[in-house]
Amino acid sequence: MLRLSLPMRIIVFAALILYVLIVVTPFGMVFMNSFKNMREIYQRPFSLPEIFRFENYERAWTSARLGQAYLNSIFVTSTSIAGILIVSSMLAFMLSRFRFRFRKLLYMYIIMGLALPARLAIIPIYVILTRMGLVDTHLGLIIVYIATGISFATFLLKRFMDDIPKELEESAVIDGATPRTIFFRIALPLTAPGMVVVGLVNFVSVWNDFFFPFIIITNRARYTMPLAISGFFGEFSNRWDLIAAALSLGVIPIMIIFFFFSKYFITGMTQGALK
Repeated sequence: MLRLSLPMRIIVFAALILYVLIVVTPFGMVFMNSFKNMREIYQRPFSLPEIFRFENYERAWTSARLGQAYLNSIFVTSTSIAGILIVSSMLAFMLSRFRFRFRKLLYMYIIMGLALPARLAIIPIYVILTRMGLVDTHLGLIIVYIATGISFATFLLKRFMDDIPKELEESAVIDGATPRTIFFRIALPLTAPGMVVVGLVNFVSVWNDFFFPFIIITNRARYTMPLAISGFFGEFSNRWDLIAAALSLGVIPIMIIFFFFSKYFITGMTQGALK
């Protein structure tokens, strides 16, 4: 176990406090200002609101059509994460437990996706979606998210599956288990921490993504949260109280997810680092 001297512990503790303040302060300001009127924001931007004006949230919700955007983001995000987990877990299991020709080449091809940003290929992606008739559809957006999220998910889950003792698999085979049974009954439960990490990382990236919806989605009825908030910002660019309320509404799901799953996220990241 790493032991630090008292001066070093003080320095580390002070650095952590500074980091927390840098990260938390912008969120705190946005949240506090979401309950203020314009006069309070300009006069006392760093203070607590005199009165908590929940009507800011109501007006932002209705004006920006955040209800429909919420449903769209929930559908796109949940479907994308499910697709990423299903495809990457099967790929990781195949690459970890089966031996076949070009296995390493296939793995390297998948991992290359970590080194090449998907946004560089936006022109061919858009051309392919256009020819398939998937522009301005949630399905086209989901396919893009699944394709771009497979590389990291497969890389991480394969590391977890590589450390599953082969004795468990051999015992299951002796008992008559098929590869499908081994996958569902042994591999998936033992890689659950890694799947939580994959799910949370992709939840944040998909929920907050503005680039791909901006390129693919044109119908306002199909807007996700980032697009809806961006359009709202353009219409109410001088109403910082409503903008702060809309931004707070966009951040709340991520805070809730991390509040309930942070323990599993840390566990998964720690196990992944030790493998």
